[in-house]
Formats: sequence, C-alpha cells, structure tokens
Amino acid sequence: MADDTETRTGSIPSSPLEPLELPGSGDWLTWVAEHGEGQLAEAAREVALVKSGPTDADTVLATWNRAETAIANAEAAHLWAEVHPDAAVRDRADELSQQVQKFVTELGQDRDLFAVFDGLSADGLDDGAVRVLEHTLRDFRRAGVDRDDATRDRLRELSEQGVKLSQDFGRNIRDDVRSIRVAPERLAGLPDDYRAAHPAGDDGLVAITTDYPDLVPFMTFASDGEARHELALTQNNVAWPANDQVLQDLLAVRRETASLLGYDSWPDLDTEVKMIGTGQAIADFIERISSASAERAAQDKGVLLARKQVDQPGADEVEVFEFRHYGELVRREQYDVDGQVVRTYFPFEQVRQGLLDVTGRLFGLEWTPVGRDEAGTWHDEVASYDVGLDGVRIGRIHLDLHPREGKFKHAAQFDLVKGVAGHQLPEGVLVCNFNRGLMEHDEVVTLFHEFGHLVHHVLGGQGEWLRFSGVATEWDFVEAPSQMLEEWAWDADVLATFARNAAGETIPVDLVAAMRRADQFGKGIYAAHQMSYAARSYYFHAGPNDDLTAFGDELQRRYSVFPPLEGAHMHCAFGHLDGYSSGYYTYMWSLVIAKDLFSAFDVDDMFAADVAGRYRDRVLGMGGRKDAADLVADFLGRPYSFDSWTAWLAE
Repeated sequence: MADDTETRTGSIPSSPLEPLELPGSGDWLTWVAEHGEGQLAEAAREVALVKSGPTDADTVLATWNRAETAIANAEAAHLWAEVHPDAAVRDRADELSQQVQKFVTELGQDRDLFAVFDGLSADGLDDGAVRVLEHTLRDFRRAGVDRDDATRDRLRELSEQGVKLSQDFGRNIRDDVRSIRVAPERLAGLPDDYRAAHPAGDDGLVAITTDYPDLVPFMTFASDGEARHELALTQNNVAWPANDQVLQDLLAVRRETASLLGYDSWPDLDTEVKMIGTGQAIADFIERISSASAERAAQDKGVLLARKQVDQPGADEVEVFEFRHYGELVRREQYDVDGQVVRTYFPFEQVRQGLLDVTGRLFGLEWTPVGRDEAGTWHDEVASYDVGLDGVRIGRIHLDLHPREGKFKHAAQFDLVKGVAGHQLPEGVLVCNFNRGLMEHDEVVTLFHEFGHLVHHVLGGQGEWLRFSGVATEWDFVEAPSQMLEEWAWDADVLATFARNAAGETIPVDLVAAMRRADQFGKGIYAAHQMSYAARSYYFHAGPNDDLTAFGDELQRRYSVFPPLEGAHMHCAFGHLDGYSSGYYTYMWSLVIAKDLFSAFDVDDMFAADVAGRYRDRVLGMGGRKDAADLVADFLGRPYSFDSWTAWLAE
C-alpha cells in the first residue's frame, strides 16, 4: 500500500470525529425538520459572511466550503424521502428538499455573491482551492447569474417546478407496487423456497408483486410463459398513466431551462460538465456501441430463438420479457449452469459478510458492526458499520437492503454525510431490494456494484473541500469504479471465501468457470438493449415528442434486438429519466473505462496489494480532486481507451 496519507485519502483526521447522531426510536419527524432547517440556517450564515466578510481568497473559499457543507447536510433530506418507513417523515423530507433546492437556485443567481468570487485572485492558492474557485464560477454561469432579471426569475420558477416534478415522478414509482394473481400451479419451475414464500390467499390465488424479489425469479424461472408475460406487462405499466404527463412536464422544464441559459438543448447543458462533453457526442457514442455490438447481439438472439423454438415450434420472435427465461435455459442446457443450483451458494447473510471481507482485504479497510441503538437508524433491518483505515475510523455506512412499503424500489447509494477532513465523517447509505433468503448470482453482482459506490464515497470523503468529497467526479465516470468491483463477484477464489450452500460446501471451481463462460452469452444483447435505454434518455431530452410511448417504441426497434412490449409504457417507471436525465449512456461509457481500469489487475491475484493500493489511492481516495480522465491516467499510466471493452465484447 502507498504510504503517502495525503495522496491516499486526503487528510486523515488526527483525532476521531463522531458520526451524525440519528434519533433511532425517537421523534424522526421533528429531527428531520430541525436538522434540515438548522443546516440551511447555518448555510445562510456562512453565505452572509462570504458577502460581507474579508475579501482574501483563502478566507472566502474556506467560508464558502462551510456553506457548501451545510447545504450538503441539508440535502440529505432526499434520503429520508426515499427510505423512512413513516409517510409523514417522507413528505416532510420532500418539502425540505424543495427548500434546499430553492436556496441553492437563489444562491446561483445572486449577483452580489457572484461578484465576490469573480473578484478573487487565484494567485497563491493551492491546486484544490483554484479548482474550487473555477468550479464555483462555472456553477454561477450555469445557474444564469449573468442573465437579465426576467430570465433569472423564470429560471428560479423552472427550478422549483423541476424539483417538484422530479419528486412526483419518483413518488409515483415508489408508491405504485402492482401485482398479478395466479393459480399455485402456475408457479411451476420456480425454486422451492420461492413457492413456499408465496402461499395461496383466501381466494386460492398467489400474489406476485412488481418488487424485485418477486419479479426477478419469476421472470427467470417460471415455466408459464403467459404468466411471465402478464407480470412483465404489469411491471412495465408501473406509474402509468400518472408519470406520462409528469415526465412530459419535466422534459419541458429542462428544455426551457437550457434555452434560457443559451444552450441548443438540455443534453448540451447536461454534458458540459461531463467527460463526454457535448450532446452530439452522446448520439455518436450510442451509434458506436450499437454498431460494435450488432453482430454479436444478432448471434445471441439467434441462440435464444432456437431455444424458444424447442418449446414453440415455428416461433419467429423473442420478446423482451423472455430474455431472462430463455437466457437461463441456454445457460443451464448449453453451459451446464443451473441458476437454481447456483443460488443455493448465496444465502443473503453470507453474501453480505463476504462482501465486507472481500472489500476489506482489497482496500485495507476494517468494518466494525454498530448496533442499532448506537447507530440510531430508521429501521430494524438496517445494518451499520464503522469504516476503519490504519486503525482510524474514517466513516460509517448503513446497509438498507430489503424491500418494504414506501421505500425506494431500485438499488442506489445515497449520501447521508459528505466527509470533510477535520470536520465531519463521511456516511453513506446503500439502499437495495434483495431477498432475505437465497440470492441470484446477478443480485450478488449488483450488491458488489452498489457497494463500490459506498466505498468510493467513504474513501473519497477525506479531503479538505466539500465540493470534491466522495463520488464527486464527472457523472459519466461515477459508475466505472462500481462496475470494476463487479469483477470480484466472478472470481472463483474470491467466491470461495463466502459462497457456501446449506451443507457447508463451497461453490465448485468448475461451476464458477461454467458461470463465467455462460456470462459471455448475451453480452451483445446487453450492449444493444442498453443503447435502447440510452437512446430514450438522450432523445427524449433532445427535442419534444407528443407521444413518449410511441417514440420510445420506435427507439427500441432501432437499437434493441427485441421488439417493444405491446401495451407497455416503460418510460413511466424508468426512474433514471429523472436522476440521469439525458445521461443514461453513462453506464456503458463507464463500463468502457471500467474494463480498462481492470486491465491493470492480475486475474491470478485479485488481491495484489500494490495495484489495489494504487487504485485506492489514485482513483477512489481522490474523490473529485482531479478530472476523471486524469485520475484514470494517473492509475493506468496512460489515457483510457476502448481496447479492453472491445476485447471483452469479442470474448
């Protein structure tokens, strides 16, 4: 491991900092309100000092750093809106999020505040301070500080509308859990534990919901094609029709915002601060990936169709909802990988502990369990850990990994506290929706992926500047470290450390090898279908469309190998259209970089300390203190390239 602590993880605190004190079984409604409003008030006090205090750059930037820290602390209200079991707390958190965004928008258009920063000299500032100043001035311009009064008023209105529409979009998805009811015999093909967990109700029928622990196994293993079709259609109509108009309104707000700020389109505004640079570059990237994957995708689909024809002679098409099922059959019959056998090696509790052990060994981290009474968390199922490095506590994490009513429906890492050296410990929350029993291997991969964000948040949260704390790189890079960590969920030696069945037998090396071979199947389809999602994300934002369902179907026909699902309105539940806006391409863009990053590791020694330490120190531990391209070059010793991704696609 590197021994330069300043390079490694910023300025490690010389004395332990205390984590945020959460109310536990106390009054969350009052705490959430007082915490959010108190941090906003603190931010306002620091901003007032910036505007009226000393004019030397060091003092101004240090004061601004405290203001940004308080704003980030108030922004944690977004987390409570997504995870708290009390609807009243979720609603209050939504209100606070609106207050925070209004405050931030007003700051961005405050000409007196802008004049303070515009008048600062960068002479004598260190690199970090210069970068803060440059980014701050850029933010002011992107907020419209240089526009006339009427334009700035309209931009403020649009910002407030956008926040409310985003909240509505997410809430409609979160609250709309749908289900189908089927006769027990229609669960044929599903694992015993799944069927045992889904008994028939008083009407003799079994309820299968659109939540992931119900959805994914059913779409993978259920033999009844009509039942799978019914569930797929139900899932692809979550939040329909409510979110159709909400999304149209949100897209209109974004288009007008970009226009008022002088950009040709929202993607041009959005990409200005991303690695990719321009909106047109997104379109070009989508075409490049689509072209590169077309032949492989067609071959993959041919294999699926041939397998479907065994069940349905004369079939001439594979539907999008059939990919999981026939992909599973192909892997079972042609690659000797039975998903129902594989999952027996992945009980949830073992996987969670295994993940901690693997990442601890890889990055030199210590994970110390923290009881709920001490952590003060919002639900009994949340598991908390203090994060240690070289014997010093450097953060705390919270794992909220199972579904419940009113909770965020997908998988993501949320900031609770952004770390600032000497001031506050980084705390992150992993929010997922996994089974409490056996996990599918792709769920294990997802858990590794999402945990990668959490590690990045903590390791990158040790520096001086809030602006660059944690996962603070360009948004189209943030998935790359997480996608790279997925590789450890495919390594036989790594899996052998925690993947054991009920008899205590370790997952066989031959089975892992077969799983890896089987994983090669379908990557062409994956790349092509990802581009159909990326195309929706980009083209929905690039210009107005009266019928998002019809336009989305057109884009799917253009980029995916699967035809659209008739009667579906998947854009209404496509949550990334809010958070990622025009940038869903990020996942594949980051995968290109992730494959390149992984090329530096030795597949025969996945825990090699020299390369793992260098990666931890030069990429994760740097947060956003450098541009992402520079972080990658610092680690690889060269600029990133497509070569590793191209080789992966061809395997």
